[in-house]
Amino acid sequence: MKSLLRLIPYLRIYKTTLLWGLVTVIISNSFTVATPFFIGKAIDTLKTGLDAHSLHHSDLLLYAGLIVAFSLMAGIMTYLTRQTIIVVSRLIEYDLRNDFLAHLQKLPLTFFQNTPTGDLMAHATNDINSVRNALGPGIMYPSDTLMTFSMALTMMLLTDWSLALLALVPLPLVSVAVYKLGKLIHTKFNERQAQYSLLTTRAQENLSGIRVVKAYVREEYEIGEFRKLSWDYLEKNLVLAKAQSVMWPLMHVLIGLSIILAMYIGGRQVISGTISIGTLTAFFTYLGMLIWPMIAFGWVTNILQQGAASMARLGKILDAVPEIRDTDETDRSIVELRGAVEFNHVTFTYKDAQAPTLHDITLSIPAGTTLAIVGPTGAGKSTLVNLLPRLYDAADGEILVDGIDIKKIPIDTLRRHIGYVPQETFLFSETLSANISYGDDGADRELIHEAAEISQISKDIIDFPKQFDTMLGERGITLSGGQKQRTSIARAVLRKPRLLILDDALSAVDTYTEEAILKHLRRVMAERTSIIISHRISTVKDADMIIVMKQGRIVERGTHAELVALGGFYADLHAKQLLEQELDEIS
Repeated sequence: MKSLLRLIPYLRIYKTTLLWGLVTVIISNSFTVATPFFIGKAIDTLKTGLDAHSLHHSDLLLYAGLIVAFSLMAGIMTYLTRQTIIVVSRLIEYDLRNDFLAHLQKLPLTFFQNTPTGDLMAHATNDINSVRNALGPGIMYPSDTLMTFSMALTMMLLTDWSLALLALVPLPLVSVAVYKLGKLIHTKFNERQAQYSLLTTRAQENLSGIRVVKAYVREEYEIGEFRKLSWDYLEKNLVLAKAQSVMWPLMHVLIGLSIILAMYIGGRQVISGTISIGTLTAFFTYLGMLIWPMIAFGWVTNILQQGAASMARLGKILDAVPEIRDTDETDRSIVELRGAVEFNHVTFTYKDAQAPTLHDITLSIPAGTTLAIVGPTGAGKSTLVNLLPRLYDAADGEILVDGIDIKKIPIDTLRRHIGYVPQETFLFSETLSANISYGDDGADRELIHEAAEISQISKDIIDFPKQFDTMLGERGITLSGGQKQRTSIARAVLRKPRLLILDDALSAVDTYTEEAILKHLRRVMAERTSIIISHRISTVKDADMIIVMKQGRIVERGTHAELVALGGFYADLHAKQLLEQELDEIS
């Protein structure tokens, strides 16, 4: 239950509304508890009048009117209770969901590499919903039942304290039962939520990778694997339901014992003339009022246990401190960058990796120049450029932009000046124009068209049914690989970044289109810094400087002509691609 205490800051935001909700609970219960008193008085009046053959209908009408009026007021107050406390729980759910996503956005890439997407989806749906239940019904019903219980019990003691004490004998058994079952429910709910995370992860992977599933004819296999996970989820749900189902019948049995005791003792008192039939009726009405609080006590215990378990799961993520963040060393006065980049003896190792991915990288890229990076797969090219926008942080060495350590530059400022097209392009299920203008909400159609022209995607867009307003499928599935890359390039160029990074962003583009794109980029990126990673010599040959990376080290550097003359890896790659080009022309 301690995990629910971290919701106190959210509750403080709506404390005034919650206070009014608690006031309505008190008023509602006051009217509700007063009603049995009038019922008892009405029955005694009826019995006395019948015995004396002098029944006054006005007295009965008065009590009937009071009962109706009090019941009506209790109903109105109950409605207002729901309109305050339950509405607040929905507002806190909204705040918590937004804070959860905002916190996820701050976490580094390493977190997402080690946490399944389906697991995060389970947190954002089921767990937050369980927390909302703990805040809504978990606040309203305990306060309501506590008031009902205390007021009804007070009236029972005032009516006949000895009879009330006898009727309450089974209550200690209720506390023991709720405590034992509550611990069991907490454990089983955690197990169920963990299984739900596995289930959602499998479903998400199936939907995202549907083309691979179909291409390898693995539909039946995936259905079987999902069925296994779904069956395990069903079994865990049934175990949890069995634990929860014991609570309510147990409450009924214990309340039944109270009624039997009250009926036997109270009946004997009525026969002996110690109390009136109206008093006993009122007493039984009050005892009946205790049935719901006792049942609600068990039900609310379930809700609170589930909410606590869910909040504990959410807390593990919310407590994760972003490794890459602004610190006390951050100089917030830095708002503009020119784009000069330096790597000074940078070494980087991925978490849990046995060997460094980058070894002692020292490199200088003057502002306004173009650096090209080539090298075999796994050489560390993408890792190197990922360090610039601080998607990862190097443990050894330093990276400078305009002579300033990037750890001192505000992250927003640093990334706002970088246009980045990663190897794996990602497009949203939005229109083409929305995808291109993703990095600049204020971009008008003219800027969007200009960026599309630079990336050479505009000539394809003309043929689309709604052109720039064409909706893309999930991850841009309706576009080809080359179209996705060109749309991503347009997105990066639109920002007019001081530093443009193209990580193998032209691999799916034909050489003619590539040449046109590079021609436009050279014009746009004049006096801006560019870093281009490619396996094609045609892409990098005009760069101001080219480096060759192997096994995380820079093994060659120079211009195209210098590297060809050097006769190393670059020269071999150039010769091979020239040969391939000649063979293509012959064929």
